[in-house]
Amino acid sequence: MDLQQGTAAQVSWVLRIGVAMEFIGHGALGLLHTAPWTSYFAVVGIPRESALAMMPIIGAVDIAIALAVLLYPARGAILYMALWGLATALMRPLAGESAWEAVERAGNFGAAGALFLMARGSGMGSWFRFAGFDAPSGGSRGQVGWVLRLTTAGLLLGHGALGLLVRKAFLGSQYSAIGLQGAWAVPLIGGFECALAIAVLLRPGFGLLVFVAAWKLATEALSPMAGTPVWVFVEHGGSYAAPLALALLNRGRSAAASLPLRSSPA
Repeated sequence: MDLQQGTAAQVSWVLRIGVAMEFIGHGALGLLHTAPWTSYFAVVGIPRESALAMMPIIGAVDIAIALAVLLYPARGAILYMALWGLATALMRPLAGESAWEAVERAGNFGAAGALFLMARGSGMGSWFRFAGFDAPSGGSRGQVGWVLRLTTAGLLLGHGALGLLVRKAFLGSQYSAIGLQGAWAVPLIGGFECALAIAVLLRPGFGLLVFVAAWKLATEALSPMAGTPVWVFVEHGGSYAAPLALALLNRGRSAAASLPLRSSPA
């Protein structure tokens, strides 16, 4: 396996695991009849009773798709995950929540979008087959890299804005779980995350991206500490995968660039 194929394997597996976590977490919350979701169903005219009855069905489909992307990630399944992640993110502002809630969930659709760009295949039949993942090079590397960069910046900016601008009350509960006073911690940490988003856009170095992945794991772990189901933490798998996949992609590019050129045969 050459350097590019090795990088492609690493990046694709990080993204596959991330989007699988997202759909397993989302599916489990559906099986648990998560009551606040009824407001999102109401956006498309589905009443509460019907929404609660549909949640386990949607949850089971989500988990099945998650297993598919781990075992046999056909291009059609990956595209479905990206579109469904985008749709569920947009439901939040449509239901009256802040638009930053959708931006903060960039990992829900951006990680799957990057994986789709790497998926090999063409023609109608390729939508239902798994033909492997291409090693990003040239223009395709730029596309995958920018999707991951914008995804990582978006999830940081959205979460940061919810603290700095919206002052979301639940963030205060999360920080209080580790002894931080929400009144000052929420806007301060929100501002720090907005600064991280700008740094990712301007210079997404390997160390910075690994830090962002660790930061997201740590801050999202506060959610179950504040009383939410652990599946909420699992559901944010795309937010952990996007910065880590971008770090691996950038490291692979740097390593390839540092290889000595082969001399031509005499």
